[in-house]
This record gives sequence, C-alpha cells and structure tokens, in this order.
Amino acid sequence: MLELLAPAGSMESLKAAVQNGANAVYLGCGIFNARQSAKNFTIQTLTEAVKYCHVRGVSVHLTLNTLVSDKETPELEELIRQAALAGVDAFIVQDLGVVRLCRQIAPRVPIHGSTQITVHSLSGVQVCAALGMKRVVLSRELSREEIAHICANSPIEIEVFAHGALCMCYSGQCYLSAAIGGRSGNRGRCAQPCRQSYGYGGRWENKHPLSLKDNCLVHYLKDLEKMGVSSLKLEGRMKKPEYVATVTAVYRKAIDEGNVTRDMEKALHTAFNRQGFTDGYYAGKTGPNMFGIRDSEREDPRWAAAARASYEGVENQLVDIVFEASVTEKGSWLKVTDPEGRTVKVDGPQPETARRVALDEDSLTQRLGKTGGTPYRCADIRVKIGLELTLSAAAINAMRRDALNQLTALRARHELPRLGKAATLRERYGTPGRPALTVQITEREQITGRLLKMDTAMLYVPMHILLDDYGLTKRLVQRGNVAVVLPRIVHDSEMDALLENLRILRAQGITDALVGNIGHLIPVREADMRARGDFGLNIYNSRALLAARDMELASATLSFEMTLPQIRYISKSLPCEMLIYGRMPLMVTENCLIRGRTGQCTCHLGTVRLTDKTGADFPVIRDGASCRSVLLNGKKLSLLDRQHDLHRLGLWATRLYFTTENSREVDRVLADYLNPPPFDPAGCTRGLYLRGLD
Repeated sequence: MLELLAPAGSMESLKAAVQNGANAVYLGCGIFNARQSAKNFTIQTLTEAVKYCHVRGVSVHLTLNTLVSDKETPELEELIRQAALAGVDAFIVQDLGVVRLCRQIAPRVPIHGSTQITVHSLSGVQVCAALGMKRVVLSRELSREEIAHICANSPIEIEVFAHGALCMCYSGQCYLSAAIGGRSGNRGRCAQPCRQSYGYGGRWENKHPLSLKDNCLVHYLKDLEKMGVSSLKLEGRMKKPEYVATVTAVYRKAIDEGNVTRDMEKALHTAFNRQGFTDGYYAGKTGPNMFGIRDSEREDPRWAAAARASYEGVENQLVDIVFEASVTEKGSWLKVTDPEGRTVKVDGPQPETARRVALDEDSLTQRLGKTGGTPYRCADIRVKIGLELTLSAAAINAMRRDALNQLTALRARHELPRLGKAATLRERYGTPGRPALTVQITEREQITGRLLKMDTAMLYVPMHILLDDYGLTKRLVQRGNVAVVLPRIVHDSEMDALLENLRILRAQGITDALVGNIGHLIPVREADMRARGDFGLNIYNSRALLAARDMELASATLSFEMTLPQIRYISKSLPCEMLIYGRMPLMVTENCLIRGRTGQCTCHLGTVRLTDKTGADFPVIRDGASCRSVLLNGKKLSLLDRQHDLHRLGLWATRLYFTTENSREVDRVLADYLNPPPFDPAGCTRGLYLRGLD
C-alpha cells in the first residue's frame, strides 16, 4: 500500500493532513529544515504533534534537510535527541554530516535521504543505503521508466514527489538565491528567484524561463504502486492548511478508489496551480509545456470554507478497532483492541436482573458502536450476554468512553529510544601555507600553452574533451596530475556509457575523477579510479568531510556557500580545496534553457545569457556534452588578490574554474594568479566567502 505523505508547515496544516487521510506527515522544527519561512514547530509542539498523529495511526517524519555549520552542530545534536524522545518516526536528511550525527545519537530512528541529496540513479540509492539510510526521495526529474528501474533494484524504500511546486534546478544543486541575495536554498531560505521574469542576451522581457508548473501525478498512482514505490510525497509546507486538506483528500481518494474524477481535478486546480499542472518529467516530455506562473492570487471562499470544514472541529474515524464485551451474572467488562494489537480492558458495574426488557446483543452492539467524535471506527463487536440481565445505557457509554480514553493514552505512548553520543571530532586544520593550484576547464581551447606550463596539482578536464582527442589525453597523462570531470547529472540510462568511457580513460592513464554526485562513486570505483569530491556534494561541515573520507574520496571541494572563517576552522580529515576564481554554477537543469527560448537545442553553438530586471546577465552552458543546462553567475568570483588570506586556511589547493573564457582570457587569469591586479568590483564578486549568508 502506498504511503501518502503530506506536508505540515503548522499544527493547523498537520490536522488538515491527518483528518483528510494522510498516512504520514513531514514537518520542520527550528532552523534545520528547508522551509524556514513556514510556521514550523517547537520541541513542545512537536511532542504534541507526534502524540496527535500516533493516536490516529499517522507517522511523523522530521525534516533536517539543510546544510549545517560546525558552530550549529551542538544545537542540532540537542534537536535530534529531543525529537527522538518525542517519538518521531524518521529523519529526512540532506547533509552527509547530519546523517552521521543521526546514526550516532538516535540509531533506531530511520533516516530518509532528502531530495536535496540529488539522488537520481540506482547507484546513488545504493550509496545512500550503504550510509545507513532506509529510504531515499528521488530527484523530481526522473521518468516513469527510470523510477521503475530504481524501484525494481533498490535495497531500500523509494519515495516519489507526486504533487506540488517544481524547482527548475535539481534539488540540492541550486545556488541562485544564495548568490544574488544571500538566502540559500541549501540552508532553508530560498527566495525563489526562479519565479521572477527574465529575458535573453542583455534584454529583459516579461518571460519566465525558470518557472515550472506544479507537478501532478494523480493519474499515475496505480503505476507507482505497481513499481514498488513506498511513499508519495505531497509538497506544500509553505501553503495554507486549506490547500493541504484539499490535495491530501484528493490523493487519498485516488489511492483508495483507483480513479480520478473531473471534480477531483477541479479541486486540485482550485487549491493551487501555475497555469495548470505538468507531468512532463514523469512522462519523459520536457519542454515549453512544462512552464507556467501563478496568474491569480484570488481564493474561492466556498472552496476555502469547505476545506476548513474537513478538519476544523471534526474528528474523522481513522483507526479501526474491535470491541469485545461481556455482561453476565459475574459482572461486566469491555475490551478494545487496535490494529497493532494494543488491548485495553475496563470493568463495568454489576448487571441487574431485567424487570421488563433484557439487554440483548443488538442493543449492546448498537451502543458500543457509537464512536463518533473519536478517532476510532468500530470494525467488529463480539459480545457475550447472560439471560435476563440489563445494564443501563449510561453504564455502557461510560465503559466505552473509559476504554477509548485509555486506548488513546496507550497509543500516544512510545518506547523511549536508546540514545547515544556524537563522536568527538579531532581538530585537523590542515597545513598552513600557500595552497597548491588546481584548474578546471570547460572548453578544449582553454587548455593553453601557458596552462600546460603551469605547476598545477590537478587539471580537471571534462570527459567528452578527453574522449574526443586521444592525442591531447596522451599529452596530459604524460604531463601528469590530470583528472576527468564527470557531469553532475548521469541517469541510469547513461550509466553504462559512463562506465565504459571511464574504463577507456583509465586504460589511457587517467587515474582521478572529479565527482559532484554520490551516485557517481560506484562507476568510478568500478573503473579503478580515484574519486575527488566536487562542490556538488555540498561539503559544509567537519562531519560531512568525515563522511567523504569514509567514502574513500581522495580530496574534497568545500561548499562555496561557506565563509573563510568556516573554511579555516573546519576539521580537515581530507585534503580540501576551494574555488577562488570563475563564474559560479548556480543551477543545473534537466530542461534545456536554450531550447526553451528558440524551440531548438543549439547549446552546442555557444553561450546564451539570461537577463534579469536589473540588467544582470547569467550565461548558460551545457553540463558536459549533454543537453542539460548550467546557469552561471554573471559576475566572476575572484579572490586572486586575497591569496595571502588563503594561506592561513590549511587548504590543499585553490581552484581556478574556467567556463566562458576564451584562450586569451585564460592566459590573462593565469598571469593574474601569479601577479594579482586590484579587485574589480564592477566585474567580479567575492561570492559568499566574505559576506556569508543571511
């Protein structure tokens, strides 16, 4: 049976979800969740929410799906402890360091991998399983066939995003909000700049090339269940309780009855839509039809009132129970049993001899079955009645109330978990001094003669360039310290080709691979290569570095959302590098941004630029040789003139990242690295290294 997982951004939304048929809810507590602007919960209200849900047979999943700094770790540790004591049923986690903390502190609480981990392949699921996760939420960009393949081979549960807002970027890989406003989506404070209007090539237009319609898979629930999907996730912690009530009710009915009526479709549309809905990713049909905006904020008061009536001041009967009653000369008693086998027995008064009408089975059954106003639905009643006896209706009602109250108290209890302690971190601040230089290129012409003469600890070259030019690859191998750059996104249908290409390059002498997704670790190992972690792994704290070490990475690129002090004091259990020059990659998208403009994919012909209302440009390039798009920041990051500050950070290397630069610009930057000019605020940015996040 599919689990229906509904959002709870507040206690009111939680009740709306539960009363309309959710099997589970997900919610945030404090700052460590991806929807910090929702009302969210405190520890006290979380405890109340867990009891409310457990009484009604509903699970509670706590979202811990943000990146966490070392300074915040003690507060997070306490939240994990308190949440486990409150009885939450699962933690939803993004940060690999937080996965370690959850396993150490609350080892019996299951961990679910958030969609923020960007798991989009079977190998990604397998790595999550090896890290101790019990479930993974797949990236929203997967097709029906890709989901089915993963479900058929997965060692753990699979959760699929079924309804609600779609991000343009793969979840966990979006840095746009952080770069332009200091509000990081990876830290739960996304300002949704993708919903704003943009133009192309330096001219702003009132177009929305980054705004997708909401996802809607309500017509595919039977397919998803047959595939083996464990849970359907509904999005909406930022939306109103009325929305949660309506969407949950529609999906509950669709699961139970197996069909979707026009009235159900209308209800979804009325609750919220962006010029309709899309199933484009699931159906494998990306393109212009997937895009839309919210064109009306007006709310139908009749819909809102009907939605509120489904959860305000009502108690729907959600839990089947069985009564067993005895009324004999020896006395009376009532026993109630819930679906999990919990049993409560209460004694009643001594029956009296009937003077006129004796108590019979029908009348006792009728009185016991009146469970309205409680979470319980009477599924069966077994009674034993002596001859010519009677018991007042008040006594029977009192036994029923007493039994159900005791059952409610029993269902609200949970076994206190066994808690552990977080492992003590060993402080490792690296080796002070000038870091080595690494260089990453995007185009063949960026491998200049000057670059080849530079002393680089590693030269990162995209896979398609190495494969297309055997002579170049041979020269680079002879030069030494060259690594292949893997695309951040590689679906299962592309994985065999990836592995074969890695083996070809390994045979040519390439020994290292730059990996931006945990799903790529398995093919890299199978090709007998050494993995180096890229920024896409979102390494943000010391425990995440330990996780990277445990995954046998040779080095790790620290998140460019960190500040210089955070980088200095992170415990470097691995050699660490940071990006100090280049256009930061702000998005990677399954929808081709260039085709979205022209209707044709011409991304191989050159760079396209998006332009916002302020006139800022954002270049678009390809992710490797694929048709996936990478949106770059308009201003180039530059710390070239601050290298003396970098010498104190204990880094293995600092990286120059070339994207749109031509060969002449590459050589100029290489010269500037050795003899830095003054900082140019008009064309460059310090990124988040100095100002940090809001």
